[in-house]
Amino acid sequence: MPPGEAGASSDEASSSEASSFDDSLFGPVFTTDDLAEATSGRAWVAGMLAFEAALATAEAEVGLVPPDAAAAIARCCRQADIDPAALGRAARLGASPAIPLVAELRRRLPAEAEGWVHFGATSQDVLDTALMLVLRRVTELVLADLGRLARAAATLAKEHRSTITAARTLLQHAAPTTFGRRAAGWLVAVMEAGDNLREARRSRLAVQLGGPAGTLASLGRSGPRVVGLVATELGLEVPVLPWHTDRTRVAEVSCALALCAGAAGKVALDISLLMQTEVSEVFEPSAAGRGASSSLPHKRNPAMAVEVLAACRRAEALAGVVLSGMVQEQERAVGAWQAEWQTVPELARAAGGAVSFAADMLAGLEVSPARMAQNLAGTGGLALAERLTTELTPLIGYSEARRSVEAASRQVVVAGISLQEALSREPGVAEVMPRLPPDVFDPAGWLGSSEAFVDRALELYHKAYGDD
Repeated sequence: MPPGEAGASSDEASSSEASSFDDSLFGPVFTTDDLAEATSGRAWVAGMLAFEAALATAEAEVGLVPPDAAAAIARCCRQADIDPAALGRAARLGASPAIPLVAELRRRLPAEAEGWVHFGATSQDVLDTALMLVLRRVTELVLADLGRLARAAATLAKEHRSTITAARTLLQHAAPTTFGRRAAGWLVAVMEAGDNLREARRSRLAVQLGGPAGTLASLGRSGPRVVGLVATELGLEVPVLPWHTDRTRVAEVSCALALCAGAAGKVALDISLLMQTEVSEVFEPSAAGRGASSSLPHKRNPAMAVEVLAACRRAEALAGVVLSGMVQEQERAVGAWQAEWQTVPELARAAGGAVSFAADMLAGLEVSPARMAQNLAGTGGLALAERLTTELTPLIGYSEARRSVEAASRQVVVAGISLQEALSREPGVAEVMPRLPPDVFDPAGWLGSSEAFVDRALELYHKAYGDD
């Protein structure tokens, strides 16, 4: 767009490099280059131009627009190289970048075609459809990375199906589990988030075309047919009716993305906790400079988990902004719809970044079964307190079993002895201990259905992805 077009003042017509929002410092930390490109201003403009071309072509097919004019419009849209930043500056006057876009197309077209640009449509038709096209590419990228994340979790679940570790509740040892069971939990959550996003992508990305009041009055009785043709051309769904102030589909896709970020964030939080010095059961993939400290040369920080968690928190908050904008005025919103323009792409970048970085992190995760065994043994058998209570109950009754195990557990902490020794000192317990199962103090004997749950998760994964 030439400087000064669409009413832009001279100071507004400065270079896009200087005046557009610069996210080059922090942006790359929390998303991928592909996602940044997919949600860029150029991606939006490409979507807007695709809509205008498809609209003119469809209207020509039903006899509303002269074929030569439609062909000229489509050709102009394909060839147009419009600067998003200049378009944004010009949009300040009308609070919509669709207005200067249409003006610019008309400026570039011959007189016999310019009047047919945007025929019967409204600004929101252009921008909502462009958003749907942006989200189609975004969801494609995120689903691919979810597949990588699921594959990494499945690999860990399979390899560590029987690797015994401590399950932790409220950050404390609870009972024995396997690291494969933990990874299986990650796997199922990721797959369910993916299913949700896949369904949203399949059914909720719809064309927007309703005209100024959602009636398509300018198109006469041809309105529904034009909507169908535009949708087919753009590869989008046909909605029942225009959805200008019904933002359900935008909210559903946004929340689906936020759920994907949450599933990735869960993985990252667990890994960051397991990387603590006192735990050291897993480590992020090693690489030169990764996890480095600016002042402490010995540190191996959970840098990848940091990136995932930061992106996750932003995605969750941004989804709230989208949800808060669902209540809109009558046939056109005053601010709520417009708040989506930056919010949804930011959410997509953050959510997609969280998933991509989590996949990278999990694919190269370093696991220490020896450290897991050491940590589990370090609590003197406390992780088996549940089993001891269960096994003692038929012998001395539940209340006495619970009291004895609680008292013995306190002695493990205070005196630094094992749970087995502490229980042998409890009145009424020593004489029945020979009647307990021989493996009662072996963590491997109290894994319950851990391994079966791993198998079920892997079966679900194999059905979905077909990987061995």
